[in-house]
Amino acid sequence: MKYSLSLLAVGSLILSNCTTINPYTGESQTSNAAIGTGIGAAGGAILGAVIGNNTGDGNARRGALIGAGAGGVTGGGIGYYMDQQEAKIRQQLQNSGVSVTRSGNDIILNMPNDITFDVGSSQLKSQSLSTLDSVALVLKEYNKTTIGISGHTDSDGSYSYNQGLSENRASSVANYLNSKGVPGNRLAPRGYGESSPIASNSNTSGKAQNRRVELQIEPIESQF
Repeated sequence: MKYSLSLLAVGSLILSNCTTINPYTGESQTSNAAIGTGIGAAGGAILGAVIGNNTGDGNARRGALIGAGAGGVTGGGIGYYMDQQEAKIRQQLQNSGVSVTRSGNDIILNMPNDITFDVGSSQLKSQSLSTLDSVALVLKEYNKTTIGISGHTDSDGSYSYNQGLSENRASSVANYLNSKGVPGNRLAPRGYGESSPIASNSNTSGKAQNRRVELQIEPIESQF
């Protein structure tokens, strides 16, 4: 029981001392790096305790402390890396019309259709190229990630037409990023047609929101 309490204390101590100020809201929050460190430390401590208890001198406490340290470095490394990348992306995409959100360690860019493609077209608008240039710069600098590129449409037109259009749009974005130096093996374009709306297709505003390309930037955990 005392080892279980110690493991909980490890994570709680790390998280309680790793708060930051969100530069966009001014609120105090726990950074993603700190969350990753806490989770990694707790997980490493558990594994270390089990190994220490069943091998060598059977010292579960020592194993837990060693595991917590190793796990914390790994978890914190991913979180810190993605924190830095997110900050750079936000800086590059200010006033671009592209929204940047965070889901765990993933960074999600939502590119509305009005800045990327004309209606019914999969050819990138000229005004979107500078935005994608900025994205490519960051992706090349932070290369321990993969990028899922998903195309989405509204419900106007047939299902098969929208599916093909979304696939072509996702491929257009992937091909452009590749032309700017982002390796093709990091890019995964996919079309979802009209199947994943984020707003109602019953009005003009909702349809405009549904016509989009999303980039999901995910860390390659094996590289940390």
